Order: sequence, then C-alpha cells, then structure tokens
Amino acid sequence: MNDTIVTVVGNVVDAPRRNNTQNGAVTNFRLASTARRYDAGSEQFVDSGTFWVDVECWNGLSGNVAGSLSKGDPVIVQGALTTHSWESESGPRSKPRIKAFAVGPNLAKGMSVFKRSGRPADAAGTGVAATGEPGPQSGAGPVDDHATPDQPVAGRDYVGDESALHPLDADDLDPEPAHA
Repeated sequence: MNDTIVTVVGNVVDAPRRNNTQNGAVTNFRLASTARRYDAGSEQFVDSGTFWVDVECWNGLSGNVAGSLSKGDPVIVQGALTTHSWESESGPRSKPRIKAFAVGPNLAKGMSVFKRSGRPADAAGTGVAATGEPGPQSGAGPVDDHATPDQPVAGRDYVGDESALHPLDADDLDPEPAHA
C-alpha cells in the first residue's frame, strides 16, 4: 500500500455536511491551513500561502465529526491524501482530498470536553466490535457507558493502585500567558 499519509493543522471553513450513501455515512468539510513564516525585513511573522483541502470522514467518524465540528473550528486532521479528479466544461480538473482516519480539536487554540461515543458490543464476548476494532470490553469486562462521570469504570478509566499515580498540587498548575 502506497498511501500518502498526512497530518494537517488548520480551520474548518464551511459547515460539515453529512450524507448517507450506499457505502455508508460520510461527512465532508473544507479545511484551510495557512503557513506562517518570520519575515526578517519587517521583523514579524506573516502569513504565507494557504493550503485548501476537502476532508471526507466515513462511518463512525462521520457521525462524530458532524456532531462536533462547526465552521471556524481549529482542527487537526490525519488521513490519506488523494486527488479528486473530474471533467468540466473547460477540461479535466482536480483538487486534493483527505480521507480522514482521525479528526480532533487543536488544543493549542482552545479547550475541549471529550465525550466517549458508544460502540456496538460484540455478541461473542471477544472484545472486538462489529467493525473489527477492539470493543469497549477489551480486557477488563463490560463497560457501562452510562456511568456517571465521577464514577471510575474498569476498562474505561484507570482503576487500580492509587500509588501508581503522581499526586497533583497547585504548583503543577501554573498558568501560562496566552501570548508571549
């Protein structure tokens, strides 16, 4: 397999669009990534060129992206870079496209709250969901996705010897300035 795997940091430039196809659910959005460089002449950072790319997200990722992203959100996208080609009145055309494997918020630009989505449990108890990926029960028994957030659950949260965890104190939480 000679896929070109890329990671692009940028901003969502249009509202994600979700559609159901015969191949499954797909969510598409456009991403803009603008490079910055230091200009010695003006002694400041300036915008360089902008890379525009369409992103397609399939199946489980499709629903999570459609329910999580909005126009303007800073994101990080990892996936396979391809070229979408078509014929137009003026001849052959093409543009880049990423088939996303993972999409997430760019936490350098803000904070996020993660909510785990439920996965279909496997019927045989093997810990592998219908997608062939490890299911929520892998290795630690069933996971209760409806547990309260303050209640640790084996297989989802760390449950074990508390001495293995490092204590957290106020000195560890020194705020950093937003702009240096």
